[in-house]
Amino acid sequence: MDRLDNTVRDYAWGSATAIPELLGRTATGEPQAELWMGAHPGAPSLVDRGEGPVPLDRVIAADPAAELGAAAVEQFGPALPFLVKVLAAATPLSIQAHPTRAEARAGFADEERRGIPVDAPHRNYKDDNHKPELICALSEFEGLCGFRAPADAADLMASLEVPGLQPLIDLLRSKPEAEALSGALAEALALTGEEGRATVDAVARAVTAAAPSDPSGALAGYAFAAAEYPGDPGLVAALLLNFVRLQPGEALYLGAGLPHAYLRGTGVEIMANSDNVLRCGFTPKHVDVPELLKVVGFHGGSPEILRPEAGADGERLYPVPIDEFRLSRYDLAEQSVALPGDAPQILLCTAGTVELASEGETLTLRQGESAFLPANGAGTALTGPGATVFRSTVTLS
Repeated sequence: MDRLDNTVRDYAWGSATAIPELLGRTATGEPQAELWMGAHPGAPSLVDRGEGPVPLDRVIAADPAAELGAAAVEQFGPALPFLVKVLAAATPLSIQAHPTRAEARAGFADEERRGIPVDAPHRNYKDDNHKPELICALSEFEGLCGFRAPADAADLMASLEVPGLQPLIDLLRSKPEAEALSGALAEALALTGEEGRATVDAVARAVTAAAPSDPSGALAGYAFAAAEYPGDPGLVAALLLNFVRLQPGEALYLGAGLPHAYLRGTGVEIMANSDNVLRCGFTPKHVDVPELLKVVGFHGGSPEILRPEAGADGERLYPVPIDEFRLSRYDLAEQSVALPGDAPQILLCTAGTVELASEGETLTLRQGESAFLPANGAGTALTGPGATVFRSTVTLS
């Protein structure tokens, strides 16, 4: 078992207090957006096996079979296939979507062929992997997820009584679903000239004025985003998306092609080990509308809010349709919990204190601390009445 020394990313949208509170540290006043746990080369966790801190990706690369297990290496390759984060948003993240694995491979190969540096601001594909992800709320958590049905999006826009939205409303009400949503998204993102800016500003005023009387809270979410990103055409694009409010313990699975944005809140996030993001609003970063339209899936409907399913030994599992990651939660009582040792795992304690025991070795995790458990075949016992532990691993076929 390895205690992890993790990197905190200080993106501008981060909360100044949530991650320091989790870690029991004094807030610096600066935003702290993400706590990374894993072996992503962008910010790998450090482990110390007696010779000083070493990045986890280097440890795994030295002996993948010993760290990940032969079965995981055969199924996923010689790298940890998932990345875990604590995400703490005080302001909205960009509206974005992620490619399929095939789209990522093709896009990455094309940009490599054209000689675009991997760290170039206008680069779309940083690697050749897909990036499905799951967010599980630790606090009340607001976001946007998936397209509304075209008729619902049209009704929302019509309720704002902004004349500049009429072409989008007509499109949403007159075309088949995919054509309506793709056309409306393209037109929304084209609201960049003087006339377009006037429409965006009118929408911002309308959602702000209507928010106090909206029982769903959706308009308050849009008003919040409008205040943080004045003049951004992403606000009109956001009206096409479902507003979602998660309560602690609830989660969303975000597959390839699903447009989404996190607005505010703190959660545990797990994803495939990739950094491929195509953005379309609420961001000063590169926006490639034609490439975005290639990867987005244009179908409407309500998002599915995931609630954990009860499993063996008190495990509460968040089911997802992929094998690269598996997230579950343990709310520990008096009895110890036994974890298998057949796959790589990262354990994160989010409340209380938990003791890990395996083959005579023990490791204590307090709130905010985490550990890597290699796939050495040895089981691990968790003990800690009142503690909450998130377990990240893979599903072996």
